[in-house]
Amino acid sequence: MTQLKAAAEGRITNEMARAAADENVPAEALRADIAEGVTVLPFNKKLEERVRAVAIGRGLRTKVNANIGSSRDQADVALELCKARVAEEAGADALMDLSTGGDLHAIRKAILAETSLPLGTVPVYEVAARAEDAGREFEDTPVDELFDVVEEHARDGVSFMTLHAGVTRYAVERLKRQGRELDIVSRGGALMAGWMARRTAENPFFEFFDRLIDLALAYDFTFSLGDGLRPGCLADANDRAQITELLTLAELAKRSRQRGAQVMLEGPGHVPLNAVAEHVRLQKAVSGGAPFYTLGPLVTDVAPGYDHITAAIGGAVAAAAGVDFLCYVTPAEHLSLPGPEDVRLGVIASRIAAHAGDIAKGVTGAAEWDLEMSRARRSFDWQRQADLAVDPAEAARRRRENAPQVETDTCTMCSNMCAIKLSEKALAD
Repeated sequence: MTQLKAAAEGRITNEMARAAADENVPAEALRADIAEGVTVLPFNKKLEERVRAVAIGRGLRTKVNANIGSSRDQADVALELCKARVAEEAGADALMDLSTGGDLHAIRKAILAETSLPLGTVPVYEVAARAEDAGREFEDTPVDELFDVVEEHARDGVSFMTLHAGVTRYAVERLKRQGRELDIVSRGGALMAGWMARRTAENPFFEFFDRLIDLALAYDFTFSLGDGLRPGCLADANDRAQITELLTLAELAKRSRQRGAQVMLEGPGHVPLNAVAEHVRLQKAVSGGAPFYTLGPLVTDVAPGYDHITAAIGGAVAAAAGVDFLCYVTPAEHLSLPGPEDVRLGVIASRIAAHAGDIAKGVTGAAEWDLEMSRARRSFDWQRQADLAVDPAEAARRRRENAPQVETDTCTMCSNMCAIKLSEKALAD
């Protein structure tokens, strides 16, 4: 029994009750939204209760995912566990293990044991890594092996998986005909495009999508249908290839829900600021309101080293327009494998974006958080301000406590010319 099937039958599972309590929403309302497919609750059947039940979807707090994972150049399990801890401590709601180097199974199992957050993966990365280790091309991978690795991830306890089922032969041909500045920038999308080209065959995740649904029903992992043709630069945003893939994913999402498998859709990518909300509305319209999971979006291409900021700008607009799940972007994006401090900064930036969107959407408790901060500022309650901050360590330790000659009721910016103190005196009569 999946969460979706239970919800459709009117049952409130233990995980639904826990997630509803965490969101401060009625459990029955959450159940109804899961049944409708506008909310998902990624929670693999093999997980224990120590793992958080995190609901993603309509009317809920916008969630933040942190990507971690090794590469061929840097495969260190201890480092990935450190990143997982940093992400969780910084307030991430979920993790994705995007490892491509080292013992991927061992890394995944270690992360699952380390964290209380739901974990996502991209199984095709492991397929490609195994092929390289075996001295063969990914394109020579048999269809059954692709599905075997998906099941292995599910058996390990992975709660959601990115599967690039929308990268079809038709979509790739459309991309080739129109042309692009950056072609395919998704690793999974590029791998599947290469597999199809070599074998002159359809994407097996699309052609045999019901096999994926069978696995999702067996383990109750959630599909995160990947945007393998997402734009990698502003010039490619909202082009025919991207929209073709989106329409395909929307159709697959409907098939998933009809059979009782939970599904969310992934989205771009690099998008001009003025086009972000438009794309969110399009995705929601064609997918029947499926939860939307975006990378950023990044609203400019010229900020390497600061892409956590460009992604937060786009993420705030996207969240306000209805995006349910933000994948963080770190300062290392486009440059290198992120380290622990990159992870922390990426999570904080995305949490700020998510919260700004929640205020715009009227999510329960969002505006109240800001009101509490305003009252703490008015009363010069520095400890309360730190406690309420998105990043208490930055607010309390690095800034306030390290500032020179700080008085108890002012900051070093205004000192005796504090506007709050001056206005209190001016308005006292």
